[in-house]
This record gives sequence, structure tokens and C-alpha cells, in this order.
Amino acid sequence: MPSGLVISAHAADFVWRSGGAIALHASEGWDMHVVCLSLGARGESAKLWRQEGMTVDRVNAERTDETHRAAEVLGANLRLLDHGDYPMRIPEDTILQLADIIREVAPSFILSHAPGDPWNFDHELTSRVAQEAQIISQAKGHNPDMPSAKPVPILMYEPHQPENSGWRPDVYLDIDPVFDQKRKAFACMDAQEWLWEYHTRVALQRGNQAWLNSGRKITHAEAYQTLFPRVVSSFPSI
Repeated sequence: MPSGLVISAHAADFVWRSGGAIALHASEGWDMHVVCLSLGARGESAKLWRQEGMTVDRVNAERTDETHRAAEVLGANLRLLDHGDYPMRIPEDTILQLADIIREVAPSFILSHAPGDPWNFDHELTSRVAQEAQIISQAKGHNPDMPSAKPVPILMYEPHQPENSGWRPDVYLDIDPVFDQKRKAFACMDAQEWLWEYHTRVALQRGNQAWLNSGRKITHAEAYQTLFPRVVSSFPSI
């Protein structure tokens, strides 16, 4: 079956920013995979840290449970690498591991963060790591006993403040058929409850833009920016 891969900085990023894409493709029989580099325990779990006596171990346990439940709702296979956050540091071994995951999964597309997010250096780093791993996965000399990967599109999902991040969407995905499913995944991420309504509003805004750009009645959408040029056989396929 065809497959897709999401490389997410923190435990909830794949839910907010690409949950619709994951659920939509999973519902169509795709084998969807998510790799989280971090649980977001230090910088993305403020609600948990307000509880008296909270510890990093308890936060990690809560975020692990939330993330597994959200991935199950969306229909994704999940890998948690947990390199920590705020700050995140990714060793070379992990980049090579991601390159091998790309070869193993053989995705038709990769979804990840966009560069240029001045409010979240973990997102910026993950963007570079995902891109570097994708390039390494094609290198014949990397792990030569494993078949090298083919070039695949990288679609960069929406940063928190796109107007200040240099991000410009050029792909809109209609997620109306699975938006209720995406909202159920939101509800799994209790540590960031304040983002449930925020990303619902984002989906409505992008849905309106998708409607205006297509003439189709679309209420909820996700937006992406392509990293590499698309190669087509005819312009109607754009």
C-alpha cells in the first residue's frame, strides 16, 4: 500500500498541523507513519507544569499516553525518539536513523516543519533534520546494504505565526471528510488544551482560502508549502 511519513518536532505538532492529512490518507488505505523527535515535556506542556509537584518523568508519561492515543485516532504508526526539547539537540546518529526510516517506509511524501520559525528553534531544527535525512536517504554510499530512497516531495506544514516566518502556502488539502476525527485527536492532547480552538480556527481560515482558490465548497483545510519543484506530465495535473 502507499505510505506517507510525518517528522514532527514535538508530540502534538503532527496533530495540529497535519492531523487531517494523516487521517485522510489513512482512511484511503495509506500506511501513515509519524516520527516524533521529542515529547515536548519542557516547553510544550505548560498545563501539566501548573500542577503541584509535577516532575519531568510524570510529564513524559502523560505526553507519551496522549501522543499514542492521538496517533491511534488518526490511524498512524508512531515512533517516539524523545531527544528532549527547549533546547532540542539532534545527534548525527538520529539523522542517519531517520534516513533509514525513510528508506524503510518508502513514503510518497514527507510532511514536516518549515524553516524560519523565530519563536521555536526546535521546529527550525526539525525542518533541517528532516530535509537532511531525506537527502541522505538517496545517497548510494549511505548504508549501501539497504536500497536507497527515491526523491519524494517534502511539504512543510503551517508554523504558528506564518506571516512572520516567511512561509507561503501553495497547497491546500480539503480535510472536511476527516475534520471530526482530527478534533478527536485534538482532545487527546490535554496538555495543550488552549490550542484546540486555535487550530480549529486555522482549519476554518484555510478552508475559506481553499474554497476561494478552487471554487469548491470547502469548510476545513490544511495548508502546506512545497520544498522542491513539482514535476508533471501536463498542467491540468497541477
